[in-house]
Amino acid sequence: MTLRALDAHLLAQRTSPELTGVRRFAIEFFYFGIKEARACLFVVLFFAAVFITPRAGIFGVPRYDLLLLVAIVIQASMVWARLETLDELKAVCLFHVVGFALEVFKTSSGIHSWTYPDFGYTKLFGVPLFSGFMYAAVGSYVIQAWRLLDLRILHHPPLWMAIVVAILIYANFFTHHYIGEDYRWYIAACVLGLYARSTVIFTPYDRERRMPLLLGFVLTGFFIWLAENISTFFGIWRYPNQIGAWATVHVGKWSSWSLLVIMTFTIVANLKHIKSKIHIPE
Repeated sequence: MTLRALDAHLLAQRTSPELTGVRRFAIEFFYFGIKEARACLFVVLFFAAVFITPRAGIFGVPRYDLLLLVAIVIQASMVWARLETLDELKAVCLFHVVGFALEVFKTSSGIHSWTYPDFGYTKLFGVPLFSGFMYAAVGSYVIQAWRLLDLRILHHPPLWMAIVVAILIYANFFTHHYIGEDYRWYIAACVLGLYARSTVIFTPYDRERRMPLLLGFVLTGFFIWLAENISTFFGIWRYPNQIGAWATVHVGKWSSWSLLVIMTFTIVANLKHIKSKIHIPE
């Protein structure tokens, strides 16, 4: 089955009133898992490359350069196969730029939050260009999940407020190194108030289900934190406490990723075909 055929099957309209109880739960849970896995296509393919590419590279090509090539091929293939539109590609490219800028700052000599220890021809300011695709992968997941699960948002805050909060989230990643205080939890409190009533409606099989939008942000941030642990274990990058021997990424990073998901979500919410599925109370 091709991906286009799989998408057509997953997006097909269904009515199955005869499904009840445990059987309904099992089928809905199964289809939800399939849709989530399909939405993670970019993530799965990219991190598969991370795991199987030897640290020494292949045929003299450094690992970081190979990962950049793989990421470009995956992204180009998704557009060519019409799994992503050109507008969605623009959003993914924005995630790449935003993420790469953050990487350059965080790995700079004055900050040194983490490092990329291996050699690569495509390293710029000490950061391999493929790193931006790790942020783009999050954006790609949100875009794909929105389509496959037919997401709708109720009681979303005014877009200008969401944009202001997204800017504050991004700025705090930079400013707390100079101001001397991390305002993450103050921003999180603002997010809690702003999105307290927001509900995401999704369709795993044939019926709409609901959950708080904030819970979606937290869960997505958790799975990114798990992926970060796997990536540092394979030595793609390292935090200072992982130089001698690998250690679990601090759980505090979970909150950072959850906030970054909110920023990503805000960018996606401004795509034309998605705005129509967001309800903003007047």
